[in-house]
Amino acid sequence: MPPGDPDAPRLPPSALIESVPNFSEGRRREVIDAVLEAVRRSGPVSILDASSDADHNRTVLTLAGAPAAVRAALLALVGVCVERIDLRSHRGGHPRMGAVDVIPLIPIRGATMQDCVDLARDIGAAVAARHGLPVYLYEKAATAPHRRNLAEIRRGEFESFPEKIKDALWKPDFGPARVHPTAGCVAVGAREFLIAYNVNLASAELDLAKAIARVIRESSGGLPCVKAMGVMLQDRRIAQVSINLTDFRTTPLHVVFERVRDEAARHGVEVSGSEIVGLVPADALVETARSFLKLEDFDASKVLERRLDEALARDRAHAPSTPGGGTHSDDETAGTPGRHSG
Repeated sequence: MPPGDPDAPRLPPSALIESVPNFSEGRRREVIDAVLEAVRRSGPVSILDASSDADHNRTVLTLAGAPAAVRAALLALVGVCVERIDLRSHRGGHPRMGAVDVIPLIPIRGATMQDCVDLARDIGAAVAARHGLPVYLYEKAATAPHRRNLAEIRRGEFESFPEKIKDALWKPDFGPARVHPTAGCVAVGAREFLIAYNVNLASAELDLAKAIARVIRESSGGLPCVKAMGVMLQDRRIAQVSINLTDFRTTPLHVVFERVRDEAARHGVEVSGSEIVGLVPADALVETARSFLKLEDFDASKVLERRLDEALARDRAHAPSTPGGGTHSDDETAGTPGRHSG
């Protein structure tokens, strides 16, 4: 079991970390709002995005900030979720094992992957100590090869975990070897950036969505850097291929979409649409536009907003210092990594 320090992480305060916590509530607005408020009140962290899905009964937040601020925000989030979410009555299309299901950490600027691994261990130890939750470290923070893949940890979900956790192979990295009665378990890890991408079928055939997921995912011999599963969206009465794309440069978005569309067409089913959950790098969309539109000699430098951002950054860098030090800005949010969600 790795050493975990529940005290503040020893990382450079100037470093920028992203976290994309997933928690098991996508329907009760009052609970979602309580989680968001706890994050806001925790300190100077930016909420870049909040995506809730009623069919999945799940919310995905995108947070960014200094390591200590991100840590404080995540611990505040866990506290509300443990208090307000009871998995015994939770139903949704997305697999889950915890009220807070997964907490990934991604290095953005001035931090290494090892920094995020260390931070994952600190957060895992603190969550276990404060809330009595079993904590599993995954991806780059995993303590054994069979724990790298989140899907393997989560297999069986909340309902099967009371038996699974008795197996020595699945003893938690932190916390008790028993499932929290209402909040389950949580996975905390460090990973590279990924794109959460869903493709909806014009059909309610869950078996078809699962079959397509098997064909396209890397673990079954499909597309590199693609993880996929089939789920049912009960409220919309459609099946969905839910995808995690771990490297969009190796397998671009449009390649994934076309493969799902072609597999569905083989069964006489159309794709009704697709969606991105959370945020996506501009380069991923540029690559998709370049492919579909057959654009020649086109890259992200030709995107208007990219040029504006670069020009503004140069202007700020060369602006004269004000008497109080630094450069002047009328924007009270200048210097933050992103907007605060309202």
